[in-house]
Amino acid sequence: MVGGGPEAFIGPVHRMAAALDGQFTLVAGAFSADADRSRQTGEELGLDPARAYASYEEMARAEAALPPEERIEIVTIVTPNHLHFPVARVFLEAGFHVVCDKPLTTTLADAETLCRMAAERDRIFAVTHNYTGYPMVKEARERVRSGSLGPIRKVVVEYSQGWLATLLEAEGHKQAEWRVDPERAGLSSALGDIGSHAHNLTRYVTGLEIESLFADLGTLVSGRVLEDDATVLLHFEGGARGVLLASQISVGERNHLRLRVYGTQGGLDWNQETPDRLRLMSADGSERLLHAGGSDLSERTQAHTRLPAGHPEAFIEAFANLYRNVARTVRAKSGAVEPGPFDDDFPTVQDGALGVHFIETAVESGRQGSWKSSSYEPPGYEPPGSAT
Repeated sequence: MVGGGPEAFIGPVHRMAAALDGQFTLVAGAFSADADRSRQTGEELGLDPARAYASYEEMARAEAALPPEERIEIVTIVTPNHLHFPVARVFLEAGFHVVCDKPLTTTLADAETLCRMAAERDRIFAVTHNYTGYPMVKEARERVRSGSLGPIRKVVVEYSQGWLATLLEAEGHKQAEWRVDPERAGLSSALGDIGSHAHNLTRYVTGLEIESLFADLGTLVSGRVLEDDATVLLHFEGGARGVLLASQISVGERNHLRLRVYGTQGGLDWNQETPDRLRLMSADGSERLLHAGGSDLSERTQAHTRLPAGHPEAFIEAFANLYRNVARTVRAKSGAVEPGPFDDDFPTVQDGALGVHFIETAVESGRQGSWKSSSYEPPGYEPPGSAT
């Protein structure tokens, strides 16, 4: 692991998710830019002190020099955004598989470089858009892809939070500080941090790519540099219309990620704060509520459900589904196991590049106040509709 040291939020989440199925063992890390803090975290996690490194460059060199049976197989990157690219590049060059938090990079050029490097070195590269790991998100995907909703006409996706409704970064709040800093977050805050999840969730469930968009970006908290609120109008391939909302200043909201998809024959509604339920709507006005663990769900959904109905599964388990699929894919690649039918069900480096392209296009649209083409295919891209 690179990052995830003292006061980190997402690093411990990754560690819990990776460990949940016994598929991964954490053996090395560069947990902080401060060597002492990195060693402290390594000690707290029970690592060999020699493998709690002072820097990610030292870690890549030292691990690559170990015998194959001793060195790490894969690195997880949980740093602020500006470090995703240099860290991923170093570990790809050293021959390791990569799991990287979102957004993939702060520029599209860097994202495309990682796409090419992963392909040239034949390395697995996953991006942790973890909301795709929820069983009922997978059920929503299967319902749309099966055609049961009919051709899609409308998509509404919302990711609203209220935690940045004040100038929290001025109070020394670590998580707020880097997320609103252009040097570390990149050119966007709301879209980069949560809008990228909303964009990826939409693509995953519908299989539709965005052809053009119009973005209205706002910075509503005085003294903040990057946007903390965004509304993006979407035109999808095939004629569907949509809207994406990403807000960090919606007072009272916690982690309100909601996706609604409407076709000619029906619609569906999924909310991350009640993630084990999927609401289906029919043209005649009737509704049906599906629950995780039910016997009438797709094979893909059941393969990612861990407990019987009525035993809620949530954020960590969804994250763990991604890690489990990555682990199985790594083992299948090495010839240790036969690949399973859903092992490739995790966001890839190309998905990450599509997210960076969305952010850049929306920011440009917001600055210019105009519609922008959003058609784009990153190196190695395969349309989501072609996935099994």
